[in-house]
This record gives sequence, structure tokens and C-alpha cells, in this order.
Amino acid sequence: MASIAFILLCHKDPAAIIEQAERLTAVGDYMSIHFDARAKPEHYKRIREALANNPRVTFARRRIKCGWGEWSLVQATLHAIEAAVDAFPRATHFYMLSGDCMAVKSAEFAHDYLNRSDVDYVESFDFFESDWIKTGIKEERLIYRHYFNERGRKWLFYQSLEWQRRLGLERKIPEDLQIQIGSQWWCLRRRTVEAILEFTRARKDVMRFFRTTWIPDETFFQTLVRHLVPGPEIRSRTLTFLMFTDYGMPVTFYNDHYDLLLSQDFLFARKISPEAQQLKRRLGQLYAAKGVNFQISNEGRSLFKFLTNRGRIGRRFGLRFWEAENSLGRERELMIVICKKWHVAKRLLDRIRQVTNLPAIEYLFHEEDTKLPDLGGIQRSLGKRTRHRRALMRMLFDYYNTDRMIICLDPNSLELIKDFAGDRSVTKLLEVECQFTEEYLIGHAKRVGLAGETTSKDTLERLLPTIRNDIAFETDRIRDEGLEHFYRIRQSDSAEQNAGPLSQFLSLPRETARDIAAMEHLFVD
Repeated sequence: MASIAFILLCHKDPAAIIEQAERLTAVGDYMSIHFDARAKPEHYKRIREALANNPRVTFARRRIKCGWGEWSLVQATLHAIEAAVDAFPRATHFYMLSGDCMAVKSAEFAHDYLNRSDVDYVESFDFFESDWIKTGIKEERLIYRHYFNERGRKWLFYQSLEWQRRLGLERKIPEDLQIQIGSQWWCLRRRTVEAILEFTRARKDVMRFFRTTWIPDETFFQTLVRHLVPGPEIRSRTLTFLMFTDYGMPVTFYNDHYDLLLSQDFLFARKISPEAQQLKRRLGQLYAAKGVNFQISNEGRSLFKFLTNRGRIGRRFGLRFWEAENSLGRERELMIVICKKWHVAKRLLDRIRQVTNLPAIEYLFHEEDTKLPDLGGIQRSLGKRTRHRRALMRMLFDYYNTDRMIICLDPNSLELIKDFAGDRSVTKLLEVECQFTEEYLIGHAKRVGLAGETTSKDTLERLLPTIRNDIAFETDRIRDEGLEHFYRIRQSDSAEQNAGPLSQFLSLPRETARDIAAMEHLFVD
């Protein structure tokens, strides 16, 4: 049966630390605490006194002053691990935590989860091949020695780098190590932790190397676990749920995030707001609960990205230089069907092909597998198609030897629509306005990763109005542009009513357009 020794690094809020230690140990787990030596002595004294009679809590024998990005964080972790290994011989797993973390599952669930697989949980990606580092220095973290903290002594930090570059003071990485990188929030088995401690005593060269690397808490344990443990026994993931904003800052969770946190495929979450007292209380009660059935939908990150990106809709990006002077051709006519329900637009295009023989291509800027002719490679990926959109369309006009063509676009493609409408060619737009049932919106949320099969009804009820408004917002943006040659057919209108705008869009007799609009099952989901 799994038994967890939590490794807690902290530096503030003694009341919260005491509460966290009592909560996690009350169900039979353990905790080893390293309290930053920079913190107030009276805070440390308060923690020691409050937990003195708790046999399931121990403290690092040596406290050190910790600094972000420094080796001191790793050293403090090692001190806490050593104390835990000695004090808790029955602990089977060692779980790294901070004072901002809280459990989002019950202890019963966490223990069962760890019992299922005899593996270590640690993010570990190849340092040089992965794109884990998004900004800032990369290989310089390793090949140069870092004696100054970038946050506190920025000038010295970068001046030291420059001096080492000029003097050619690059150093070699230990030859038998393949450096890995990942989140510092890991959960390791006892034999892995003991192997790491033995390695630190035997390999002084590796310890010297990591002591002067930058942000070693993202590389030290990640590298050593891969070095000491067979690959099949490692899960390259963290069991702590955390998200980051576009600015690289951790997302903070508040009282109204309770249901969201419980539905994620993680055991803990970071970071919980100090002001979120209701959330802390509910999560604290949850850890000791028995028989709780958790519905895992795991939509947290995709939902956060979706909601935050809504504020950026409509941002205009400049044209690529190869597009600025390109035109589809003054005599050509591009007809664009705009529809959120792709299956409806595809049925409409299929019927138009049958009646008119016009070249009609479905969502070529949205679906990778849209059938396209070989155009020399420009058609191979969505990225290439979008970057070279005017060149692609010119080539398609030439391939089909036509001056009239129809394509489909999703309503979220305002930039594409505006770009084509700004061309010297004639651009016509047909919006297909559909009705959206609650069942359809739920299916849409699942298809795009905003919800899962087990997402709670309460979460969906809060999410659906946002999705519905988002769809309406996309179409409103297009209408607000006041583009010429804009037509609309509606699911709520009759075939006779839709025949008029369809006739103008396709430049067909009204009778022919009525025949197209009257097709059976056009709007069926």
C-alpha cells in the first residue's frame, strides 16, 4: 500500500504550513519540511512548536538560504529528502510540494493511483531537443558557470556570461549524462530516491557541475532519474496540476475553481490563492474523505487557453511580404461559404457541385486532409496554406482553369476573410446561419477539448453560454466589417426565402437557387 512522504519547501505563512502538515499526515502520510533560512526565525519556531508532537512530521537537519534559479533549492530539497528517508522507513513514495499546493483528490484516491503502477512521475524531456524552454537562455544554463542570481544581480549575471563567452570558458557536460528538463513537482519511489542520494555521494563531479548551472531544480532530479531508472518505469508527467499565462506566470486558483480542479487528472494543484479560504477548506476536507467518485474530464488547460484567447480575437497581424503584392486576379471571383457547422457547409457545397459544376473546395484552411491537387508542396500543411493563401488560391484557379471558385471558411477566420475581400478580385461571402442546440454545443465543446465525457453538468451549464456567445461574436465581427457582396441564408428561413441570397451569391437563376436551397436534410446535425 502506497504511503507518501511529502517534501515541502516553504518560506512564509506558518499558519498555512502547520495546517497543511496536519491535514496531510492525519490520514497516515508523512511530511519533511525545509523552511527557508531567510525567513523570520519566529515563524520557524512557531512551526516547530506546533508540530513537535506529530511523529509523522520531520524537518531538514540543515536549513539554507534559498534563491530562485539557484542550486540552493536543490540542496534544500536533498536535505529534506535525507531527513524523510531516515525518519519514515515505511514511506513508499516521496512527493515534492510547495506551500501553495493543495490536494485535489482524496488520500484514498491518491494512494490507489500510486498503487496501480510501479513507476516514477517526473517530467523529463531532452534538454537540447525539446522546446520546453520557451524564452531566455538555453544551453548557456549548462555550459557556463553561474555564480550570480539573475533576479537580484542582473548586471553581474549577464556580464559573467559575456566574460565567459569572450574567454572561451565553456565547460563540458558530464559525458555519461543526457541532460533532461521538466517541472520540479515530481513524485518518486523510495528506491529511486535512495539511488539518487547514493549517486550524490558517489559522483562529486556531477554535483560540482549542477551547483553552478542555472535553474537546476528543472534539470537535476529530471536528469538523475533518467540516468538511474529504466525508461519503462518513468512517466514523463507531473501529478501536480499547474498552468502558466502567456507571460510565464503561474495561474492562481480561487474559490470558484473547485469543480474544475477536481475534474483534472492530477493529485495536487498549484497554486492556490492565499485568499481562497473557501477553496482551501473544501479541498482540506476532501483529502480525508472516503468513497469519493471523481469524474476526470481533464479540460482545464484547453479551457483556460480558450477563455483567455477570446480577449485577443480580432488582433490584426501584418501581411507577409510575399503576400503584399499578390492578387488572385482582377477578373476572378472567389465565393466563400462561412459556416460554423462544417457538415452543413459540406452538404451545401456538394449540392452546388452537382448543379453548377463549379470547383468547390471544403475547409482547406482548417482541415489537413482536405482533398487538394499536388501544387508543388504548398498544399501539404495548414501552416503553408495559410501563410501562402493568395498564392495557393491563384494556383487552384489555374489548376481548375476557371475564374470562379467556392471555398469554405470557419467564422473564426476573420483575417483570412478580410485578406481575400481586400484583393483586386471579386470576393463574395455567404453566411450559413445555423441553429445551435444544447446537445450540439456540448458535442462541440468535447470535439475541441473544452470538455470531456465526464465533465460535470454544472461545468457545462457555465460553459455553454460562453461558447454560444463566442459563436455569435465571430459572426458579428464579420458583419461589422460591412464587406461588399455579403449574403446570408438561415436555417429558420424557408427554401423560397433562402433562394434569393443564394441566387445572388452564385449568380444563378432563382429557380436553380431554390432547387439547391430545398435539398433535404441540409441543416440536420
